[in-house]
Amino acid sequence: MLENVPAWLGKAFRNVRAGHGKLMVAKLGDEALVGKSGFELKSAAFRNGEELDPSFTADEEDAVAPPLEWSAPPSGTQELVLVVEDPDAPAPEPFCHWLVWGLPGQKGQLLEGEVPPRVGKNSFGNSEWLLPDPPTGHEPHDYVFQLFALDLPLVQMPGASREELESAMRDHVLGVAILTGTYAREEGGDYDWNDEDEAE
Repeated sequence: MLENVPAWLGKAFRNVRAGHGKLMVAKLGDEALVGKSGFELKSAAFRNGEELDPSFTADEEDAVAPPLEWSAPPSGTQELVLVVEDPDAPAPEPFCHWLVWGLPGQKGQLLEGEVPPRVGKNSFGNSEWLLPDPPTGHEPHDYVFQLFALDLPLVQMPGASREELESAMRDHVLGVAILTGTYAREEGGDYDWNDEDEAE
């Protein structure tokens, strides 16, 4: 199954799995784009490959999205797009937790719980940070934060879908920065992982 994961992408993960080959970065990126010109995505709340604090997950009622910061993107960047996906979800496609665009093409940050300029539909059809809530008993899931630097500004309005963004971004990616957080639930989750809508 790992043959579906490009070798260049496998290097970005500590424990590469088949689902990583379905991430948006696998479809729109390549080895030359990852970390191009020193482009890097970080968080003050967790290091790459480390566990997310429960305050960013469904384990806490007042949970919000984690803080993020990024270095200057490659020259010519007009806009940044953030896509957060769970490649370990038991569904045909990665579970989409966040679609954010309209971010200026420069060094910047999103504060903890900050509402971004434009947000698209997550896998539950809501325009918000979808709290990580993997099934009980699963090994830790990866939550892959993918920040794309584009050579043009997107015209999609808030509420656009993952597919609409992917189509608009194709052939316009100048660079990609990747940050991965992990999470496993100790108690029962609330998601219905058999919901057909999750594959949309």
